[in-house]
Amino acid sequence: MVLLPNEPLDLHIIHQRIKGNMEVLQDFRVKREEGRTRQEYLALLRRDMAAYYSYSDFLLKKLMDIFPLPELINFLEANEVPRPVTIRTNTLKTRRRDLAQALINRGVNLDPLGKWSKTGLVIYDSSVPIGATPEYLAGHYMLQGASSLLPVMALAPQENERILDMCCAPGGKTSYIAQLMKNTGMILANDSNAERLRSVVGNLHRLGVTNAVVSNCDGRQFPKVLGGFDRVLLDAPCSGTGVISKDPAVKTNKDEKDILRCAHLQKELLLSAIDSVNAASETGGYVVYCTCSITVEENEWVVDYALKKRNVRLVATGLDFGKEGFTRFKDRRFHPSLKHTRRFYPHTHNMDGFFIAKFKKFSNAIPKAQKDEEPAVEAASPSTGPETVVEPQPKKKKLEDTQIVQEQKKNKPALKKRRSLQGQRRPLKAVPRSFQKPHAQVPARKKHKVKQNGQ
Repeated sequence: MVLLPNEPLDLHIIHQRIKGNMEVLQDFRVKREEGRTRQEYLALLRRDMAAYYSYSDFLLKKLMDIFPLPELINFLEANEVPRPVTIRTNTLKTRRRDLAQALINRGVNLDPLGKWSKTGLVIYDSSVPIGATPEYLAGHYMLQGASSLLPVMALAPQENERILDMCCAPGGKTSYIAQLMKNTGMILANDSNAERLRSVVGNLHRLGVTNAVVSNCDGRQFPKVLGGFDRVLLDAPCSGTGVISKDPAVKTNKDEKDILRCAHLQKELLLSAIDSVNAASETGGYVVYCTCSITVEENEWVVDYALKKRNVRLVATGLDFGKEGFTRFKDRRFHPSLKHTRRFYPHTHNMDGFFIAKFKKFSNAIPKAQKDEEPAVEAASPSTGPETVVEPQPKKKKLEDTQIVQEQKKNKPALKKRRSLQGQRRPLKAVPRSFQKPHAQVPARKKHKVKQNGQ
């Protein structure tokens, strides 16, 4: 009864069928129908969930690979509900306690965000627009999602450091870095989109940030533009699969090419971010990589790539909550240190889906490329014995073949000479005896000379 989908498209019926198939899959041996395989149940469940929650089949497959089925339902349901509105207190101008009291007096219902944040407030409801209060216009707080506070906390900027925010728009993380540094040191707030930098400049002025320099460069060009930073924050462009509640279009407008395109850009930006950090920094040498995506291709895959290409290692983020990153996913095996990375989900942490990894750079030298094994063979060639004899055998065969061809080419002119001389010698044999002179020794001498030339 559960497996018959040939009915009118009724969301209530589809929802009941999803529940029924979930129960069967959780106790498959006992509850399955005879002659039906697990794959048939999964295919029907995926089709029903795609219809009920309005996801593309591609994205739903991705999500089914990441989450167990009961958790997947919770994730899909959480994406149908907006995340709580959160604000960050700007400690450059006020204290959280004073800000909370001022907003409560204006009819705002709020609470502290959590024990993990000293500056966040969560807004339940308000009789005034949160983005237009006098406190907002005076720069006492910033509208900012809870998950976007985490990368700055992981970066842990120190006073008087040089810090690069590679993709800074709209400036929430940049201003948070500035307040943690107490407006000391220098922050280079960069973004490749000039139009988005307008909001960055506006927010930095409103919040009273004075230690930031705004730049409009392609992040992949660093450190050609400027390097030697103590810390770098890279909030990389991504597919947005962690913020579906904000942008429901992600459910259907992403495909495999989009994911891989993002992953390629993220790898380039991450290597550039690592190259922009000074490993010899007394207080820093750290890079924080984060995305608002939950796909493995944009997170663990990118981090594992960076570990192979640069002299960096993963360290603890300093965040005492969040799920560990994947060290294995389907047929892929990642570096064991990826357990230090953190994943955040809307259904478990009530914040946007997020991924955070923190690197420590231990050398400014860039390792040699390991695209193919030729450099390794060349490095091993000076060593003695069997390796030098065994490995280059194909090359020796090619050399021998070329030598044979060259010898044949060398011999060809000699053969041509022989043939031409033989052609010159044949008319002598055809001369009649009556025309020959009595000196018969001359032809013999010519024959002798021909032999010498032939040799």
